[in-house]
Amino acid sequence: MSSTAPSVSLAELAHAYGVATEYWDWQGRHVVVGAPTIQAVLRALDVPCATPSQIEASLREVELRPWRHVLPPCTLARRGSTTGLPVHVPHGAPVTVWVEVEDRGGRREVRQVQHDVPPRDVDGLLTGEAMFEIPTDFPLGWHTLYAQVGDDVPVTAPLIVVPDALTLPPKVAARGAAGLMVQLYAARSAASWGIGDLADLGDLTAWAKRDLGADFVLVNPLHAAEPVAPMEPSPYLPTSRRFVNPIYLRVEEVPELAYLSARDRKAVEELARKARKLTTADVIDRDAAWGFKDAALRLVYAAAAPIRRQKAFEAFCEREGLGLRDFATWCAIAAERGITDWPTELEDVRSEAVAAERERLADEVRYQMWLQWIMDEQLASVQRLARAAGMTIGVMQDLAVGVHPEGADAWGLGEALGRGVTVGAPPDPYNQLGQNWSQPPWRPDKLADLGYAPYRDMLRAALRHSGALRIDHIIGLFRLWWVPEGHSPTEGTYVRFDYDALVGILVLEAYRAGAIVVGEDLGTVEPWVRDYLRDRGILGTSILWFERTHDGGVRRPEEYRRLCLASVTTHDLPPTAGYLTGEHMVVREQLGLFTRPVEVERAEDEADRAKMLGVLAERGLLGEDRSTRKVIEALHRYVSWTPALLVGISLSDLVGDVRTINQPGTDEEYPNWRVPLAGPDRTPVLLEDVIAGTGARRITRAVQRG
Repeated sequence: MSSTAPSVSLAELAHAYGVATEYWDWQGRHVVVGAPTIQAVLRALDVPCATPSQIEASLREVELRPWRHVLPPCTLARRGSTTGLPVHVPHGAPVTVWVEVEDRGGRREVRQVQHDVPPRDVDGLLTGEAMFEIPTDFPLGWHTLYAQVGDDVPVTAPLIVVPDALTLPPKVAARGAAGLMVQLYAARSAASWGIGDLADLGDLTAWAKRDLGADFVLVNPLHAAEPVAPMEPSPYLPTSRRFVNPIYLRVEEVPELAYLSARDRKAVEELARKARKLTTADVIDRDAAWGFKDAALRLVYAAAAPIRRQKAFEAFCEREGLGLRDFATWCAIAAERGITDWPTELEDVRSEAVAAERERLADEVRYQMWLQWIMDEQLASVQRLARAAGMTIGVMQDLAVGVHPEGADAWGLGEALGRGVTVGAPPDPYNQLGQNWSQPPWRPDKLADLGYAPYRDMLRAALRHSGALRIDHIIGLFRLWWVPEGHSPTEGTYVRFDYDALVGILVLEAYRAGAIVVGEDLGTVEPWVRDYLRDRGILGTSILWFERTHDGGVRRPEEYRRLCLASVTTHDLPPTAGYLTGEHMVVREQLGLFTRPVEVERAEDEADRAKMLGVLAERGLLGEDRSTRKVIEALHRYVSWTPALLVGISLSDLVGDVRTINQPGTDEEYPNWRVPLAGPDRTPVLLEDVIAGTGARRITRAVQRG
């Protein structure tokens, strides 16, 4: 795109919608965003801006918008703080405001306060602004505001009252917690159907607590993928973030299996036998694994279930409501047509054509809803097992930053997501070409208009059976890098969100679930953001290899943050054994991901590792034996010396795996998210091998909290 600087009026319009017109890149250079980029982003927000006259008209519109509505589309109040509520009425007209508290909590009047603002002409009507006050002691929750002007029908809008901050569970606050980090699909057992599943997670959790003293297990996002091949391998590019991927079900633990006929049971056993042949493969084949599992689950679904099970399923469907029905409808249509090239009449989730398809595919829709119910049951079972075993946290789920542009959420949430743009990241030291994640972003304006209900429902689903929630790229609650479609990641800009609302709702839902929240706050982060998240009780993320002082030195363990999840590595880096041997450099060179000479990149990387090894030796953590195993143990002990309340250990590090899980900046060039757990020789290992080994105990003993 052209680098033409925006006009003064275009820049003013951009700022009104939270669109950045300048930023500082990873090398500290000031960048002015080109006018074409700004206009493309504003168009995605339905803001006319092609000509000077359109820009001026849009500026007037954004100024008058709040005056055209009696109540704001959504009001957020923080418990303990007074919140003003502007109400717009015909000048001089009497108005009464009250709140209906959620769950039939009764009616509470809202007091009007002194507010001297001149009235203004709004579309030919002289309009005044009155100010009301939400008191500091208002109960937490999702309430409904009412405003009645004279004898008119009352106007309503959501009122969300959130806690000031999350508080940690007493045991975690007192002594911290250590746990495992696992890519569940890669953690296969002899009983797996070609892919790690929730039964494997249950076994892993029980072992991690009893033998290793772990207090949590962090898993990759379990979000829903396509119901048919090809299934997107990345758990960070799901079709829905509210619903989950039934590929993680363990068929043998579905209660309805007991009611199969002998013939159908034999058919399931034969499918299991074929699926387990995939378990030793060097690359995970999701399509094949789901093909076998889907066939078996359809047999189980068709079995006659007891009335108590039928009623439990009906209750689940009622609880999940329209969102579940829409998701299941998308899955049913996608199972028949694929996920692309649908007829135009099926693009609108509320169209008569979609209603007709839902009726025609009623049994398939019900099957897709049933899968979600069974997943919900098995997820609940794993968390119960974890807490019963004595874990202070249990399962820590992971929330991806976005969804597939042609998936169920993109279809069902409609106007809540931006069109014509995708989310990504500007260039940084590890991805010098920038990143395009091919995901439509939330629209800040539409989220507010919808009372943040889609965001709330997504959080509730992720927190329902979790002791903690990791938010991938939590900076996305503050600003996201929007890339106009058809352009490179370098031709994007930041768009700001109402972070008080998004973080406040996150805090409220986590508080109600009794869960901890960890924000992945790596990369380019405005300094004040980390302070804000800390003050709201949200933990950050510290990765040993990224922790550097201002002069490029290794950060001492004593200087780490207390409110964070610290670890040696992360899924976007190779396992520690691979990092120590330069695996990431080999992969990036082979894929042509460097923008500087390879020699320069290698020299810097080797210098960084040498610097780290030198610090380990200085602190007495490394002697003459500098084998990979010894260095891995030393690095984990180094992290254990930090004040970080949470410490995570990658399951890959426990077995000496070297292969990169995900190489950012690539798609099919590397088998991202398809690499199974393996040993130092790259040969796949099963969970039984991990549990029987001794290496895990050596590392986990080094990072015990408390």
